Amino acid sequence: MALENAQLHATVAAQLDAVRASRARLVEAGLHERRRLERDLHDGAQQRLLALATRLGLARTKATDPDTISAIEAAREDLRHALADLRSLARGIHPAVLSQGGLLPALEVVTAALPVEVELDVPAARFEAVLEAGAYYTICEALTNTVKHAGASRARVAVRHDGSVVRIDVSDDGKGGATAVEGGGLAGLTDRVRALGGALVIVSPSGGGTRLTASIPC
Repeated sequence: MALENAQLHATVAAQLDAVRASRARLVEAGLHERRRLERDLHDGAQQRLLALATRLGLARTKATDPDTISAIEAAREDLRHALADLRSLARGIHPAVLSQGGLLPALEVVTAALPVEVELDVPAARFEAVLEAGAYYTICEALTNTVKHAGASRARVAVRHDGSVVRIDVSDDGKGGATAVEGGGLAGLTDRVRALGGALVIVSPSGGGTRLTASIPC
């Protein structure tokens, strides 16, 4: 029985290691795919739209008919909106500033556009790419929940490198009472952190704000 128990423990441990390795590969593959899509949008569709904008500008300088000028101006305005939407989509898939500058400047771009005041306590140091992307999307999803559901006026994001673990705290002064339900944003957030081999703790007393703490192994 002792030998069988030992063999069973060894088998379970090996299977758990295999699951963890599979999760890590899936997360890394997802990150590479996001980067590829962002590059394709930037180098492909965006460049073609910019070339079209240049052609419309040249046509505008040569046009003399008022109706033609009006049509060209309307097309240029539509094109400006299309470019803005495309850039927003590319940033959502994988922001270039995250790859180029790291977690802090990427979060500064995100929080500057939010309707709540966000204090950032994030180191400027770089992390490994998969961890950096995982932390970025975890924080963005947490802040999205804050804006949509918390009714908060302030939020705080803190990131700490604690030995072999990166700890992420996202807190707000909202109404609290947040719970993870199947298919909800917090459930998806929990799944994202677990896919990175980490754990998420949510503390959200009614009327006392919400605090999400994620621990992700380096």
